[in-house]
Amino acid sequence: MDLLRSNLSRVRIPEPTTRIYKQECCLSFDTPVSEGGLFIDMFTFLAFGKDYVGWNFEKTGNPVYLHVKKTKKLVPEDRPSKKPTLLAIGVDGGFDNNELEYEETHSVVILPDYVSLPFPSVELPEKVRLAADAILLAVGAERREQVAAWTADKKRVSAFAMNLQQIDNGVVIPPSGWKCSECDKTDNLWLNLTDGLILCGRSNWDGSGGNNHAIEHYKKKGYPLAVKLGTVTADLEAADVFSYPEDDSVLDPLLAQHLAFFGIDFSSLKKTEMTTAERELDQNTNFDWNRIQESGQEVEPIFGPGYTGLVNLGNSCYLAATMQVVFSTRSFSSRYCINQSLKKAFEAAPADPTVDLNMQLTKLAHGLLSGKYSIPPLKNEDNANVATTTTTAEQEGIPPRMFKALIAASHPEFSSTRQQDALEFFLHFLDQVERANAGKAELDPARSFKFGIEDRILCSSGKVAYNRRHDYILSLNIPLHEATNKEELELLHKLKAEKLSEGKEMSGDEIVRPRVPLEACLANFSASEEIHDFYSTALKTKTTAMKTAGLTSFPDYLVLHMRKFVMEEGWVPKKLDVYIDVPDIIDISHMRSKGHHPGEELLPDGVPVEENSDKPLANEDIVSQLVSMGFSHIHCQKAAINTSNSGVEEAMNWLLSHMDDPDIDAPISNGQCSGSVDQSKVDTLISFGFEEDLCRKALKASGGDIEKATDWIFSNPDASISSMDATASNTTSVPNDAGLPDGGGRYRLIGIVSHIGTSTHCGHYVAHILKDGRWVMFNDSKVGASINPPKDMGYLYFFERLDG
Repeated sequence: MDLLRSNLSRVRIPEPTTRIYKQECCLSFDTPVSEGGLFIDMFTFLAFGKDYVGWNFEKTGNPVYLHVKKTKKLVPEDRPSKKPTLLAIGVDGGFDNNELEYEETHSVVILPDYVSLPFPSVELPEKVRLAADAILLAVGAERREQVAAWTADKKRVSAFAMNLQQIDNGVVIPPSGWKCSECDKTDNLWLNLTDGLILCGRSNWDGSGGNNHAIEHYKKKGYPLAVKLGTVTADLEAADVFSYPEDDSVLDPLLAQHLAFFGIDFSSLKKTEMTTAERELDQNTNFDWNRIQESGQEVEPIFGPGYTGLVNLGNSCYLAATMQVVFSTRSFSSRYCINQSLKKAFEAAPADPTVDLNMQLTKLAHGLLSGKYSIPPLKNEDNANVATTTTTAEQEGIPPRMFKALIAASHPEFSSTRQQDALEFFLHFLDQVERANAGKAELDPARSFKFGIEDRILCSSGKVAYNRRHDYILSLNIPLHEATNKEELELLHKLKAEKLSEGKEMSGDEIVRPRVPLEACLANFSASEEIHDFYSTALKTKTTAMKTAGLTSFPDYLVLHMRKFVMEEGWVPKKLDVYIDVPDIIDISHMRSKGHHPGEELLPDGVPVEENSDKPLANEDIVSQLVSMGFSHIHCQKAAINTSNSGVEEAMNWLLSHMDDPDIDAPISNGQCSGSVDQSKVDTLISFGFEEDLCRKALKASGGDIEKATDWIFSNPDASISSMDATASNTTSVPNDAGLPDGGGRYRLIGIVSHIGTSTHCGHYVAHILKDGRWVMFNDSKVGASINPPKDMGYLYFFERLDG
């Protein structure tokens, strides 16, 4: 006690707003459940495992810690698993996480001799008692940064329900024997609540479901509400009512009278069909979706260094799949594990290591690669008196909470619990790593993915221009016309037409997907393409030019992004149902750019006439509405500008017809957005340390918004030293490839990130990685030997260069 009293100055009572870490060590993935428990610094409120608390004492001199130790309670082995009744996690009726129960003990420990005093105890100084109570009662910082429960969106009352028009046309609906009025379907039937017509539901991607007659009827008549027959029972709230204008399942408070209008006595009806929510629940319960998760296969669990799973924090599979592949590369494993110890990273970290990217990447790397957390769970067998808590041989995995909170802090989407695009996350992650290693290029592992791209533009005058940029990924269009199984596809279309005419549907095993060779996708990237309305500084007018693209350097790791997500007519996002035939070895040597050819005459420097025109800035209302539909900000700005801000629909139509433009992703040039820029905003950006020309360019590309302009500058690090306009001709003002990795063009496939679902913002991501000569599946915390890696179903492909 005397020792404790002599150190009371190193004890603080936390405020209600103080961040307290008490569930996880800030240097490792040790928890109160780990051997040795967790030590919480009673001055900084950072937590440390037993192997690391001594380092904190050495660095800070803080001697007083609250020690928290949890021990598993014994649970009967035959405890039944509850069947979910709600599409939710962490709430009553939701999926049973089978969370274990623990007994928790506390003590106050004084370093360096680890003198232990029991807590609670009236003998402890009041300040220590108050501090310890506050720590134990507080919501931990880790918990604040995650959502404890997730529930599918609850149905809202339809805006069309209270004043629904119903047509008295003499229709009386019988209690059974229903059939679609347009085809022979007798299931998945929907009763339109305006005119009483019974029609089949939508067709699924695999041909199952319905024949779209209900939705087609809405498009013709505009009658808004329909109820799914077979879901109507005495419990009217459970009936499946769909609103076509609101494009969602809804509540109809007047459903009883709307049904009675057509002679339906709901109290006597029996449930015969799943509701939309129940079908979704059923699909989520049977989570082994198709080949990507190798469902139906007995996947052998793998344990040890490099085989640690990542716990899903709630729609964080995009992060898990991406980081597993990233840390399988030599550049990242060397930088943050092999060549950097946890202690070295901690010594170099600021006072709060939870906000230091170098520290948290080192923690994640050691967690994934050390094997410390990848061990088979213990099972107690042949002992009736000892209960077991584990019924499978799967590992628990590690939760990347601190890393996710830190890497997402500057990004509102990634800091949410919504599903995200793995590609966007990968690019954001590399950008953050590059910034964290600014000025230390030799330490920056992100550079192993970086390469140069050069566009060669041949003007009709015979003169040429070269544009260069750096990128981390090669984004490839998928030329469906290059499919190698065209005959099978033609037979499929004929069969589908025949079945449709007969009112029948395709079965899943009859579906044939196009097969496109990866070589065709790469050839499409390099192929010559026309640029219309190209302003030639040689001819002083617009003309048609030809553009070809090539790589100026070959990275250590080449990432190919397959553009599987496209926009259909009617603003509907669609995922291409296609297989990509990807070989284990590729050679892209032919894609190297040859640069300025001897004897070529460059287009003269000059400013297009459009530079001086009065084209407006993008209307931010139009832009924000388009962005909310899932389009990228820069695409939406271009759409608004090129339609003179005439409206959302006009901008959308422009966008849908220009998605494949070769320059759709290029920053907006002065010619595209030449409105005047507020000089005060330019001055504000200059005060941040940016060049004036770059500030003007960023503000024009961002509609005059300072925050977006700042983001644009950071998102386009080469913009200040490269001319992004098609009129560029000075090859000296392009990004410098010096320091970028380069070598031969032969690559081996080492990783695949695959996506299941209709959109990058929903569904599930899984990684398959080539490790120690075999393919391994990383499906969140599940790690196992891959039997049939889905090489033809990837969204991102990671290749490692074979030669120097």
